[in-house]
Amino acid sequence: MKTKDFFGKIFSLRLWANFLAMFLVVVLLCWGVKMGIDIYTHHGEKIKIPDVRHKLFADAEHILNDRGLQIVVSDTGYVKTLPPDCILEQSPEAGREVKSGRVVYVVINSSSSPMLTIPDIIDNCSYREARAKLMAMGFKVGPTEFIPGEKDWVYGLKSKGKSLRNGQKVSVNDVLVLQVGDGMRDMNDSIIYADPDFYYDGSADSTMHHDMADPSVQGVQTQGGDVDEFEVVTGPE
Repeated sequence: MKTKDFFGKIFSLRLWANFLAMFLVVVLLCWGVKMGIDIYTHHGEKIKIPDVRHKLFADAEHILNDRGLQIVVSDTGYVKTLPPDCILEQSPEAGREVKSGRVVYVVINSSSSPMLTIPDIIDNCSYREARAKLMAMGFKVGPTEFIPGEKDWVYGLKSKGKSLRNGQKVSVNDVLVLQVGDGMRDMNDSIIYADPDFYYDGSADSTMHHDMADPSVQGVQTQGGDVDEFEVVTGPE
């Protein structure tokens, strides 16, 4: 190819028109992608999240939907003083600026108090360990009831005057009472019972001496004055 022909093609209008067309296509493509991303991500859009705590779920859902936000229940709790289906917590928190379509997760109030299972603490651990376990699980622990037994050892558990057992389900609002040993020995275990039907006093000595004159008969006077006689039997030497 001659030099004149080479420069003639490079500076030709058709070639530069193609370059310009390709450049415009790239620019338009980049601009279209940017606009699409902005529309998808709601670039520059800011919606302040309202405070829906202590509102009923239906009312909170209506408020959030009107602002282009969604609501999803993530968990349930229980507060005795609030009505059922009441919003207890929300995430993100109120006042935060988000884009439309954002999901707000809420915790609603349950209609009944949750039931928890009593751990294996009865006759299996000390008072301090049992109390720590119960309070960590969310139970309410009331005043301790001391009973005769080994000091600080848990012998029982009560609620509303009724004895409970390990593994039993109890409402989280019920107050639990630990029955703990006071370190005092049970006096019933050390009582010595005497037989009241057999005893003798000094008045029986004369009878005993009289009856000993007969080597084959011996006796002891009882409370009623009768003599309980018995015979002495001698064996071979």
